[in-house]
Amino acid sequence: MNKNTFLDHAAPGIANLKPYLPGKPISELERELGITDSVKLASNENPLGCSEKARTAIQKELSEVARYPDGGGFALRAALAARHDLDPLRITLGNGSNDVLDMIARVFLSPGRESLFSQHAFAVYPISSQAVGATLKMAPAFEYGHDLQAMAGMVGEHTSVVWIANPNNPTGTWLKGGELEAFIADLPPNVIVVVDEAYTEYVDEPDYPDASRWLDKYPNLIVTRTFSKVYGLASLRVGYGLSHPDVADLLNRVRQPFNVNSMALVAAEAALQDQDFVRHSVEANRQGMATLTEGFGKMGLDFIPSVGNFISVDVGRPVEEVDRALLHKGCIGRPIANYGLPKHLRVTVGLEQENERFLQALSEVLG
Repeated sequence: MNKNTFLDHAAPGIANLKPYLPGKPISELERELGITDSVKLASNENPLGCSEKARTAIQKELSEVARYPDGGGFALRAALAARHDLDPLRITLGNGSNDVLDMIARVFLSPGRESLFSQHAFAVYPISSQAVGATLKMAPAFEYGHDLQAMAGMVGEHTSVVWIANPNNPTGTWLKGGELEAFIADLPPNVIVVVDEAYTEYVDEPDYPDASRWLDKYPNLIVTRTFSKVYGLASLRVGYGLSHPDVADLLNRVRQPFNVNSMALVAAEAALQDQDFVRHSVEANRQGMATLTEGFGKMGLDFIPSVGNFISVDVGRPVEEVDRALLHKGCIGRPIANYGLPKHLRVTVGLEQENERFLQALSEVLG
């Protein structure tokens, strides 16, 4: 295309933006390679699916598919308010928690403002920030996780948003309550701090915090959660943010109308009522994680200890070549070279037979 076209009017930052790369779908792999029994361990999905209560709620809602959903999500917000013991005015619903993260960037970032995040942190933080023209600042990681001291030292007069994933994706590292709250308490009150807790339900550590308990103390705090992981509703795209009511009011001003569909609303509400399913999912994840880490140990592979439903393993060579070989064996993992980890493959904990198959395939590939 010739120079000086309408493309030159694209918003600053968009032309050089590297888009988010999702895990390869099973259908794409099977179409490309003619494989009919592939295993996908790439996208941190719940291998058990979703709660039967959520499935039933979806089926009942199908008769209303021609109607617009409740734009305010009244019933789900009420259920979440009861779950977190918070006023519904503190809740912002999103088309997945990614949607909420994007709203935060749109409201609190702009050209001349700085967005601060950690090395190896979730790719959406810089993507959403760059899309609105903000300046990106990346703090070096410590042992693959957030170095809060380094991040504190990078906060300046133009810093508007600080992003923290706890646990972190894709490394699975986590922050203790004392150190995280001390970091938040020391931030200037005009700096928004986002604590992304997408994998919080999987964590079984005594010092792991529920950051939503701090909302009354820190009006500049936003906590995000999702139904895509332990609740198994990834395809429906529903998540939420918890914040001060004034912050939620601003986020809801840029929230798209009807951004959460009817199936997602009723499924999420029902899923909240089935904590037995959550406990079963967490226990299955614990067992699967043990299988993977034991297998990596037998192969002499280093891995990053994780408290999520995934684990990143160092395959000892450029990860792209290992990934290609695994794909030909019908195993889909997630290379994370784009996160600054050129030899690491992130593996979602699957069903026991899926974990065993992946380990066998990896052993064959690595020889």
